[in-house]
This record gives sequence, structure tokens and C-alpha cells, in this order.
Amino acid sequence: MISVTEWQKIGAGVTGFGIFFILFGTLLYFDSVLLAFGNRHKLKGTSFFLGGVVIVLLRWPLLGMFLEIYGFFSLFKGFFPVAFSFLGNVYNIPFLSESNNSWLPQLFRRLQGTSSMV
Repeated sequence: MISVTEWQKIGAGVTGFGIFFILFGTLLYFDSVLLAFGNRHKLKGTSFFLGGVVIVLLRWPLLGMFLEIYGFFSLFKGFFPVAFSFLGNVYNIPFLSESNNSWLPQLFRRLQGTSSMV
């Protein structure tokens, strides 16, 4: 009989969980109802990002990474003002707080702009 160590048992369990969640995620990804709620209005950013991944796999890494970066910024451009607004209003972190008269909160306030996610 083959002896199985504790580390091998843990590895088998973690691998099993990983395979389950990959299959479950793939199943949910192709669900038509969830696709209807998805980000169809962000098709340009998604296509640039996935196209960049394909270009990297086709051995054009520099061009592919530029396409991925453009797709990433295109996908998350609505989130950046919210994140910069949060970082500009943080008062409990000494490096980011107003009491230190730091240049970082002013930079975050400039980057947040006026657009919102709503």
C-alpha cells in the first residue's frame, strides 16, 4: 500500500478545491442570465485586454502588454476617481493624512476628478 503523508493529503485537498472552483466559475461564466448582468458596455476594454493576452502568447510581449494596459485602464476608468477620492480622504493613515501637510492628498484630490460611478 502507498503511504500518503499529511502534506500530500493537504495538497490533494487544496487541488480538489481549486479544480472545483475553476469548473464552478466556468459554469457561472457562461450562464446567460449572469452574462446579461455583465459588463457588455465595456466590450472594448475587455477585447483589448484579452487581445493583449493572446498577443503575448503569440510571442509579441511588448505590444501585448501595451494592449493589456490600455484594456485595463479602459475597463476600470470609472473606478479610479472613487479610489483616488478614498485615498485623498483617509485621515487615519499618517503618511496620507492632512495633518502632515503632505503633497499626496492634494495629488489624489486632483486625480479624483468630478466623475462618479453612479
